[in-house]
Parts: sequence; structure tokens; C-alpha cells
Amino acid sequence: MTEKALRLGTRRSKLAMAQSGQVARKVTELTGRPVELVEITTFGDTSREHLAQIGGTGVFVTALRDALLAGDVDFAVHSLKDLPTAQPAELTLAAVPEREDPRDVLIARDGLTFAELPDGARIGTGSPRRMAQLNAYARNHGSSIQAVPIRGNIDTRIGYVRDGKLDAVVLAAAGLNRVGRIDEVTDFLSVDTVLPAPGQGALAIECAATNASLAATLAELDDPYTRVAVTAERSLLAALEAGCSAPVGALADLLADGQVVKEMRLRGVVGATDGSTLVQLSTTGPVPESEDQAMALGRELAAEMLAKGAAGLMGERAL
Repeated sequence: MTEKALRLGTRRSKLAMAQSGQVARKVTELTGRPVELVEITTFGDTSREHLAQIGGTGVFVTALRDALLAGDVDFAVHSLKDLPTAQPAELTLAAVPEREDPRDVLIARDGLTFAELPDGARIGTGSPRRMAQLNAYARNHGSSIQAVPIRGNIDTRIGYVRDGKLDAVVLAAAGLNRVGRIDEVTDFLSVDTVLPAPGQGALAIECAATNASLAATLAELDDPYTRVAVTAERSLLAALEAGCSAPVGALADLLADGQVVKEMRLRGVVGATDGSTLVQLSTTGPVPESEDQAMALGRELAAEMLAKGAAGLMGERAL
């Protein structure tokens, strides 16, 4: 007798369906059970406002979490950078699979790199974090850009370049890779130029806290190094009291000596969106052996950033 299919809650976008499909196949390999994708529309999918205007935090995940709590789905897959930093007690973050490339990338007209764009180039991005760092880089190199707020799926954003409305758009490498469009990238932006969003490139798999059996199964997809890295990044974001639409970047690198991972370096940045001011700091320490240690590293760096004036660059802080 065929076992009942597990129900996986996912947003309807092409990217969300692609990454949820990847997780579904892995869960089927683990359990032998079929997985059914249940499409759910979130507020972030229907609103036409820019993320900074609607708050950003939770707009892409609340409906999925509601479906989990109602028992309409068994587990859900999120882009981890979209998750609020506070984890509901009723849900468990069962797995954080191995992270994809966390970098931001450029898709520009005529195959141009960022350095080759003309002065005053129009670059589309809805992210204050990207605006702040791109503007700062341009200022430091004696040029300027026009950061144009945009929203929409991957096709829509790339379409602005194809139609000649923008010189370039900035997207996440991980998303393009998951939908098979990484070959359209004209420049991979160094993390020294644009630090990614906390958790960028990683997925989050959630289920009800009461479903211990499913949580244990999903935990087999967890990558411990990715989990402590994104935990440190999100702890920094939480300590800054900033939402996912704030101009905050963070990245935890695992530093290796040959094949042996020795240390973890956490970098953070907060910037004015016009690029006039950046607070950018880093700290390095032993690889955290627990999420508590990773959280402590994030809080430590956030405290240093706040002491350097980061709070004044974030606008209205999340509470």
C-alpha cells in the first residue's frame, strides 16, 4: 500500500517551486514517501508595495507558517533570509541544508561588469542593503549610480535590462542557480564589495514542533556548518533590532587550513542607502560548536557595530 504523501508548503513563484522541488526529491529519497507541493500565496506575493514600505519581515513566510499551524501542510520550505529572526515556539527549524553561493550578482546590458558600467548607470534593486553598498563603492571610485527600486520575479527583473529600461539589475546568485539561469550573470559581486543579506543562499525547512518524527527525518538534510554560520548572521541582525528589509549585510565564513575547518569569521555592514556612510566590522573566533555559541558571536559583533553608530543608519528599527 502506497504511503500517504507528505504535504510541502511553498510559495507559488518559479524560484520557490524550484527550491521546494529540490527538497521534495531529497525527502522522498530519505523516506520513500511521495511529497506533494502545496502552493500558498503570501502577502509579499500579492502586495505591489516595495518591501521597505510593507515592513519586509515575515511577509513571505507568515501564510506558510499559518498553514503549518493549521495542519494544512506537513512542512514548509523558505528562503532563510526571509525568516523573521524570532522562531515561534510552535514550529521547529528542522533543517538548514548546505548553502548555495551567497553572493549577489549583476545582470547588465551588453555583458558589462559592475566596473564597466557608465557613470550614472541605472541599477535596479529593491534592497536598501544593496543600494547602500553599491552607492558606497561607486562613491569610493569617483563615480555614481542611480539605484532604482524594483520588485517582481526573476523574469520581470531581468526584463527591465532586456527592454532597455535599466542598465543592470542585482540578484542573488543562489536563486538564479536554482532556476538554471546562472549563465546570464555578467558579474559576480565580491563580498568585499557587497556583503549579502543574513542567511542569503540558504534554505529553511520548518515543521510543527509537535511532529517529532518528521522533524527527525528532515534533520538528516541539515548541514551543521551552514546552520551555525546563518545562526551567527541572524543573531547579528536580531541584536541590531533590524528587519530583513534593513540595510544590513552579514556573512559568516568558515576558514580552513587545508581540509580542516579552523575558525569562523563573521562580517557585518550597515549603511546609509546613499552610500555616504558605512559601518563595517568583522570578528573571528573558533567554529561554534552550538547555536548558542553562534548567537553569542553575532551579538558580540552587533554590539561593536552599534557602538560605532550603526543604529543611526537603519532608519526605523524592528521591535
